[in-house]
Amino acid sequence: MRTRGGVCYPRVGDVFLPSEKRLVVKRRDFDGEHMARRKRKRISPDVPSDSDLFDALPDDLVIYILCKLSSTATCPSDLINVLITCKKLNGLGLHSLVLSKASQKTFAIRAKNWSESAHRFLKQCADSGNTEACYTLGMIRFYCLHNRGSGASMMAKAAISSNAQALYSLAVIQFNGSGGSKNDKDLRAGVALCARAAFLGHIDALRELGHCLQDGYGVRQNITEGRRFLVQANARELAAVISSAAASRVPTRSCFTWNPLPHPHLPPRDMSCGSCPLLSDFGCNVPAAEAHAANRFMTEWFAVRGGSPGPGLRLCSHVGCGRPETRRHEFRRCSVCGTVNYCSRACQALDWKMRHKADCTPTERWLDDDGEVEGNGNGDAEEGDGGVNGNDDNGIGES
Repeated sequence: MRTRGGVCYPRVGDVFLPSEKRLVVKRRDFDGEHMARRKRKRISPDVPSDSDLFDALPDDLVIYILCKLSSTATCPSDLINVLITCKKLNGLGLHSLVLSKASQKTFAIRAKNWSESAHRFLKQCADSGNTEACYTLGMIRFYCLHNRGSGASMMAKAAISSNAQALYSLAVIQFNGSGGSKNDKDLRAGVALCARAAFLGHIDALRELGHCLQDGYGVRQNITEGRRFLVQANARELAAVISSAAASRVPTRSCFTWNPLPHPHLPPRDMSCGSCPLLSDFGCNVPAAEAHAANRFMTEWFAVRGGSPGPGLRLCSHVGCGRPETRRHEFRRCSVCGTVNYCSRACQALDWKMRHKADCTPTERWLDDDGEVEGNGNGDAEEGDGGVNGNDDNGIGES
């Protein structure tokens, strides 16, 4: 009788048991001579109860798997739970290659969970060459921990590696002169950084650059080119919504609504739906984009501290920003109502269409915390695509 592999079962006379107890089968070859062939053991070897097969895995294979995990992590716990599993995973999980591949959502640390260990983890990821960790830690240090120099250098390190978020944040710092005085503003540098971030596809940078060209802010005025950048920003936002909906298998029709009324005779919209009508010129409303982990951290950080970054300082009124002022009257204030202020034209444009357009009411003047008059409400709020400060930078400027 033969096996499936074509080997004959051994006969009693052809089998001998050597001292190592391995079965050897005697069979004849084509010349009629006997030849010996070892038969594979059918019994698995005994494994000591105190050994671990995981220890036998090559480190390169484990590091490769951890790289895949960190690059696709959707929250910090996806990687942290692996690090606390065992000593070997903790050592290999903190390998520089694994940390350099970590995704943006790996650094979505909640402000209430901030600790020295979280700070060290971000620093270790930044030292491993992870640009998202550099940017996130730079924003936290600059705005939350008041370490301006270290935070700016971390963002600059990420910007050198072509991180679009870092380039845009540095542009906002240059536009406002954040961390310094009013004379530290550098509009040309802000426009150059915005242009680089816009080239990399950053939507807010495209929108900011479009407003700068329309207003002649830091660059020679070119209304046609500015409008083109604004339309391009809207188109990129729409493409991002469609791609994210396809990835999450959500019906595309549920992501936006269509308004058949032509522009500019659009009625006031219900702002409680959580959507951002960025394509209102074309009658199409798309959902608001998800805020970056650094912006969410800053929003939570100042929320647990009473919603104020310090005496006389204000936060950007756009809910998805979270940037605070670093000196009094650093941000631009609405020239119509005086109740909101923004760190950039991009934040102003988003908040105007999401919320403030329905809330803004004209006021002749307003008072600051010391009772001093800050503005005159010149009514320039509804000019241009910007909405709140429109094309007039004098209406919303520093006092």
